[in-house]
Amino acid sequence: MMRVLALLLAMAGASAAAAVPIQGYEVKAVYPHDDQAYTEGLFYLHGLLFESTGIEGRSTIRKVRLKDGAVLQSRSIAPNLFGEGIVNWGDEIISLTWRNEVGFRWNLKTLARKATFHYRGEGWALTQNGKNLIMSDGSPTLRVLDPVTLREVRRIAVTADGQPVFNLNELEWVKGEILANIWQTNQIARIDPQTGAVKAWIDLTGLPETLRSRDADAVLNGIAYDCEHDRLFVTGKNWPHLYEIRLTPPKGATR
Repeated sequence: MMRVLALLLAMAGASAAAAVPIQGYEVKAVYPHDDQAYTEGLFYLHGLLFESTGIEGRSTIRKVRLKDGAVLQSRSIAPNLFGEGIVNWGDEIISLTWRNEVGFRWNLKTLARKATFHYRGEGWALTQNGKNLIMSDGSPTLRVLDPVTLREVRRIAVTADGQPVFNLNELEWVKGEILANIWQTNQIARIDPQTGAVKAWIDLTGLPETLRSRDADAVLNGIAYDCEHDRLFVTGKNWPHLYEIRLTPPKGATR
C-alpha cells in the first residue's frame, strides 16, 4: 500500500507540474464479461479475446467471444498455481504464474499445454512488439525477452517525472507504446519503450466498476487492442463488463 500511495502522490505532483499529462476516455461500446474471472492477462486476436485468470484452484487460460462474453474454450492451470499474464507468439500462447517461477507454452488453437519454462522472481504480465516479449513483475522494471529462448535481452526502467513507477501490471503494445495497468489504481501508463518514460496517464475513473466498493480485489486490470480495427478494450478483475474505449486528448491539448 505504501508503494501505491507513493505512486498516487507522484502522479499528483506530476499533474501539478504538468510534467506527465493526464488524459481521459470515451466509452464506445460495452460488452458482457464473466464477473467470476479474476483477470490477469488479456489480448485480442482473430476476432476473439484470449484471457488468463488467477487465484489458486481457479486459474485458467480461455478463449472468449467478444459480443456476449461466452467462454468458448478453457484450460485449467494446476490448482497449486496462480495464473498471471499471457501473450500470443506464432501459434502459441505463453503464460506466467505469480510467485511460482514457472510459465507455460500453450497451443493457440487447441489450448493444449505444450511446454514448461522457468524464470526468476514474480510474473505479472506479458505483451509483445512483434520482435520480443515484454514482461512485468510488479517492479518499475520491464524485462524484454527473446520469444524463443525466453532469455532476457534488456530491461526498461519505467519512470514518471523522473521517479520509478511501481506496480506495473497487465500490459499491451499499442501503436509503438506499452500500455500498463497500475495495480490498485484506475490509471493506465503510456510508456515509451525506448526511454521507459511515462508519456501520459490514462485516467479511467468513472467506469461503473471503478465507482463501486463491492470487492477490494476487483480492480482495473486487462487491456486488449484490436489493431485491425483500431479498437481498445479494458476490463478488470471480477468485472461484469468489458469496455471499448477511445482515448481523449490530455487537458489543454489541441487536436
